[in-house]
Amino acid sequence: MDKIKNPFSPGAGTPPPELAGRDAILEQARVLFGRVRAKRPEKSILMTGLRGVGKTVLLNEMEYMAENDGYKTILIEAHEEKPLALLLIPHLRRLLFSLDRMKGAGDKVRRGIAVLKSFISGLRVTMGDVEFGLDIDPEQGSADNGDLEIDLPNLFVAVGEAARERGSCVAILIDEIQYLGKIELSALIMAMHKMQQRQLPIVLVGAGLPILPGLAGDSKSYAERLFNFPDLGPLPEKESAKAIREPIESAGEFIEPDALVEISRLTQGYPYFLQEWGYQAWDHAESSPITKKIIDETSQIVEKRLDENFFRVRFNRLTPKEKTYLRAMAHLGEGPYKTADVASALDTDIRNLGPVRAILIKKGMIYSPSHGQMAFTVPLFDKFMRRAIPEFPEKDHS
Repeated sequence: MDKIKNPFSPGAGTPPPELAGRDAILEQARVLFGRVRAKRPEKSILMTGLRGVGKTVLLNEMEYMAENDGYKTILIEAHEEKPLALLLIPHLRRLLFSLDRMKGAGDKVRRGIAVLKSFISGLRVTMGDVEFGLDIDPEQGSADNGDLEIDLPNLFVAVGEAARERGSCVAILIDEIQYLGKIELSALIMAMHKMQQRQLPIVLVGAGLPILPGLAGDSKSYAERLFNFPDLGPLPEKESAKAIREPIESAGEFIEPDALVEISRLTQGYPYFLQEWGYQAWDHAESSPITKKIIDETSQIVEKRLDENFFRVRFNRLTPKEKTYLRAMAHLGEGPYKTADVASALDTDIRNLGPVRAILIKKGMIYSPSHGQMAFTVPLFDKFMRRAIPEFPEKDHS
């Protein structure tokens, strides 16, 4: 098998050769972009799912769809160390100047730039010196309070009016949206509420972990009426097989049906793992067809790569107490896990574990699928822990 022709490319956000099983969510995005362009109201989209289900891939695909539909797009990745405002400002600046260069740009575009400068001035109240080189006078009293929940909606209104004046639409796409602070998420939801109320052509497409609907609902009770929250799970066996078989056959090679069944079983249908198993199976096979025996021989290689490049890098970022908590979860077997059982495994009072549990949720390592339960956000992480981190921790959790 020619390794240069290997169709698979496992990586963070790397598009797969076959985007199987995601037609429904892509259709939802197509309808959103089309209805807003036609000046009809439609809920924005906040996708949720575990690590490795392909959220980033879909976000990139939706950006491409929006651009093809004539949208101006902004794609950012949220993280804990940089405020949302500082992530948005350079993109909004570029967008507004792009609208300003369009033939016949009017007052709304110039006002949008002035409001953006006021917004930057307001940030200095809370963040210190912020400068992005806007050669225009700010609009005093607009989006310059230094209160994000007031200023961001006003800024979005100015940008939305500028886009509408130019007959354009804007799609803001945010990855890892669960990392936004509480005030940031609240301000973003309030801004999108303004877009709905005033029928302005700005849509939001976000992607985050399963805690996102709860965070949005806790922030603003009307969030569930403002957004659709499609949940992205693993692919069913038929779609898993398609994601492997079609790229292989397109490259002129073949894979046996029982090999496809085994890959589906090992990966549990998670797209990132499908790419990893497909890539290694291709490289390991000397010739077509790829058989179940090849998959069996490949599995140890794949597990080692996942342990080193997917699982351990996340585990190594944690503190000793956080690692101890995750070890206790994993050694209980397959999740979800009752918080009381984790406390019992660590021989401590459940109340002592509240702070470390909260930090692990904030870091995106675990989430609560229902009251009193915890689960890993990374599929197969429990198996990694039992395989690669077999020693059970000390039970001193005071």
